[in-house]
Order: sequence, then C-alpha cells, then structure tokens
Amino acid sequence: MSDQRSPRDYPFGETIALDLDPRYAELRREEPVLRVRCPYGEDAWLVTGYADMKKILGDPRFSRAMAAEHDESRLTPLPIHTSILGMDPPDHTRLRRLLAKAFTTRRVELLRPRIEGEAHRLIDGLVAHGPPGDLMEEFAVPFAGTVVCDLLGVPFEDRERFRGWLDAFSATTVMTEEEIRADTERLHGYIARLMASRRQQPRDDLISAMIEAGHHEERLSEKEMVELASVLLIAGHETVSSQLIDSLYVLFTHPGQLKLLQENRELMPTAVEELLRYAPLISHVTFARYATEDIELSGTLVRAGEAVLPAIPSANRDESVFENADLFDPTREHNPHLGFGYGIHRCLGAPLARLELRVALEALLTRLPNMRCAVSTNSLEWKDGMQVRSLLRLPITW
Repeated sequence: MSDQRSPRDYPFGETIALDLDPRYAELRREEPVLRVRCPYGEDAWLVTGYADMKKILGDPRFSRAMAAEHDESRLTPLPIHTSILGMDPPDHTRLRRLLAKAFTTRRVELLRPRIEGEAHRLIDGLVAHGPPGDLMEEFAVPFAGTVVCDLLGVPFEDRERFRGWLDAFSATTVMTEEEIRADTERLHGYIARLMASRRQQPRDDLISAMIEAGHHEERLSEKEMVELASVLLIAGHETVSSQLIDSLYVLFTHPGQLKLLQENRELMPTAVEELLRYAPLISHVTFARYATEDIELSGTLVRAGEAVLPAIPSANRDESVFENADLFDPTREHNPHLGFGYGIHRCLGAPLARLELRVALEALLTRLPNMRCAVSTNSLEWKDGMQVRSLLRLPITW
C-alpha cells in the first residue's frame, strides 16, 4: 500500500570521493521505496534495489515524457527534458533509430585504430614531459574529447570555448538557474552554427548524417538535431572522461587489484565491467520517471502520476545480485550492472565507451607499468556541485 509518511530530504548528505552513502544499503534492506523531497520539484519515490530499478527503467508504464507535464523532482535548478533524454516512443524510437546506425559494435570497432593512436599520442606527451603528469587534463579530457569530436564533427580546437558550457547539463549547486540557462543557450547556438556550416559543406560525421536524415525518413527538426548533438557532446566529453578518471582512482586506491590487472591483461574486459559497476559515476539519482498507472514496487503502491527516482549506484551494490557487492573485484564474472542504464534509455554509446575505457587503461598500464598516484589519494580534490563525480586533477608519477 502507499506510504503517506512525511518525505525525507534528499540527497542524504554530501558525497565523499567515490564513497556510496551507507544509508542506501539500509534502505535496500528495510525501505527500498522511500518517499523523498529533493531540492527542486515535487516529492517522489526513491528506488534503491536492483529488481525495482530494472522495472522502472524497462517498463513502458514508467514515462520520461510525462516529466514535462510536472514540476519534476530533481537535484538541478532547471529540469532536463532535452531531446532523447525526455522522450517516450514513438519520438524516442525515431531519434534512437538514427543514432543506432552510428554506434553499432562493427562501426565502433572501426574507430579502434584512431582511438588507440590518440591514447598513445597523449602518453607520448606525458613521457616526453616526464613525471609528474596530470591524467585528468593531460590524458582523460583530451582523449575523450578528441574521440567524440571526431565522431560528431565538432572541431576539437574549439573545446576551450565549449567545455565550460557543458557543465550546465549536470550542475546542481555550482551554477545558478540563470547561468545554466545562459550556458545552455551558448552551447545550442554553437551547435546550430556548426550545423549551418555542414549544410553548406557536408562531411563524413554524425552531424552531417543528422542533417541528411532530417531531410528524409527520420524527420528531425532543427531543435531536435541541435539538442541531440549537444547531449552527445556532453556525454562523450564529460561523462567518458569522468568515468575514465574515476576508474583510475579506483585502481590507485586498490593497489592489489591494480597489480593483478597489470600482471593479467586478459582480465581487462571483466575489469572494465567491474569499474562501470563499482564506481558511482553519478552522485545520486538519474532522471525521474512518472507512473502512467498504479504500480507496486516492493510492496509500495506508486500511484499514477507519481514520480520515481532511480538510484542506480545503489542498485549496482545490491547484495541480492552481486556477491560481496561492496568489494571491487576485477575478476567478477556475473556482473549484470546498470552502469549504462537499462531499457529504451540505455546508453547508445555503451560500445564506444567500453572501447575507450579498455584502450585507455591498456595503453596506460603498458606504457607506464609502474604508474602510481603522485600524492596521497586522500588529498585529491573533487568537483563540487555536479551530478557527475569527477576529480579536478589526478597527478601521477612513474
């Protein structure tokens, strides 16, 4: 039955490094569907368990599009209904079908030589300069940025212009509503001008492919194309670089597992999956879903029109699914993690992100075999006021 007790304030507290709040484990055991009140929007149900998570992410009775009809429960000053992230079928299907052509396993594999070349080029720079180096600004950011810029057709040399605008997408307390709106408009204006250029001179890139599709079977509007390209740039640039730097932090704080991986490179595929499960890339919850009819989750009735908030980092530590869930185990074989989401909104770029992580970690461990953090990991600084967890710098020596 529905729980009408007063909602608890959420988030529960500040995040520390990549630690997961122990209250999630308590909730999974005792109250897996909890009524909460976020800094912005209406009250919602916080969902923490794995089985419920798959249900709300995969069941069409939970809608993303309905969020636009509500004051969406959220951690950000402005709601994020941008493009494909705020759609249900059939509009979501139309945009996803276009992008699916660019992110097939076969097409992604064709990018491997370019990705490997970029990883080694950046390591060459680190070696030439000599230790110490900063894996964030001298490797992770330019590595992820170059790959997504190449794919989309965005000039990488423009990154000093657009990089600051990308933070508007996941800012919680670090930016005001006015700053978020202004930077979002700047990013959309930049992408719109780039698309105007591609209309005059098409190239072999994803932005040109969107423009072509907009004239034919996919019927993409100008707004949809601009927002979609912006989301892809943010995901490929900020999210991938953050996942990579978080993964390196996990390895540096687990020296025994790092040594195991250095000595057994064949473990890299399973290690990457474990890093995607173990490292909580998002600080708290992902986008709210709205129930289109009354639905029960773990004995709690979610009524039609009510919001649920998926705490994916909690689901990835669910003891009923993952043995020794709080341990980082690069040999873990049974690992159906939700690091890329689930259902129709599952990350389309997952094959590319996996390849980037594998290539980057393999190259670093091969070229810098005794790589280690140059300072105490407890002294590292993390970005504040953002949904995505990321270090500001990761100084290393070798």
